[in-house]
Amino acid sequence: MPPFLLPSPPSLQLHLAAAAASSSRRAKVSVALAASRSSSSSSVPFDAAAFEAERLRLDADARASTAAGADPRAWKWKIRKRVWDVLEAEGVARNPRPVHHRIPNFDGAAAAADSLGRLDVFQNAQCVKVNPDSPQKQVRFLTLSGDKKLLTPQPRLRTGFFSILESRMVPTGCIPEACTSVGAAKYGRPIGLDEKIKVDLIVIGSVAVDPSTGARLGKGEGFAELEYGMLRYMGAIDDSTMIVTTGQF
Repeated sequence: MPPFLLPSPPSLQLHLAAAAASSSRRAKVSVALAASRSSSSSSVPFDAAAFEAERLRLDADARASTAAGADPRAWKWKIRKRVWDVLEAEGVARNPRPVHHRIPNFDGAAAAADSLGRLDVFQNAQCVKVNPDSPQKQVRFLTLSGDKKLLTPQPRLRTGFFSILESRMVPTGCIPEACTSVGAAKYGRPIGLDEKIKVDLIVIGSVAVDPSTGARLGKGEGFAELEYGMLRYMGAIDDSTMIVTTGQF
């Protein structure tokens, strides 16, 4: 299952200025909040169990809210539901389960990541932005173990925007842990919209992709688009930045 390379679609670029503008006010508040949390908690040991419990609780609340607000007649939701249903029915879905209202994990996710890792666009990248979802965990591992800089979003952008990780920041033998949401929070360095960084490659999760056009559907919460808008606002990416997704195609 080779990954599908996605150029920046025109429809997405039309929303960049709006995404950056609409998030800028919240961005300043959240960056300040994240900075204050970081400075106030720097001497406090990281509580991984509490972090994960809170993440799971908030994720469950968000999925329930999204499901309640979904219009089953909308064509996007029909496609999403069909993909989620098929993955579960055919035994391809993998934890976390059920895959509904998630970027679905699937049998072969690691193999898809390994296929991506063999591409020149990945091998030549020095900084890779990867979504925090389970099916892209192996992509995050390849990024860190390949001595690349990993940029990963804070889960649902709740406690900040992005975290930067490099292998030198992670204790020996802990790279697999650093590839999880808990590990990224534990070992990563939170950054704000004023960070000067260049991202060479973006890896996003998908529910469905049209291989003929590159059109992509996520789980329906809009985080990939918001994160893209933030990176454009920061000057970290431009029209030439390649976007890649791995999935069960």
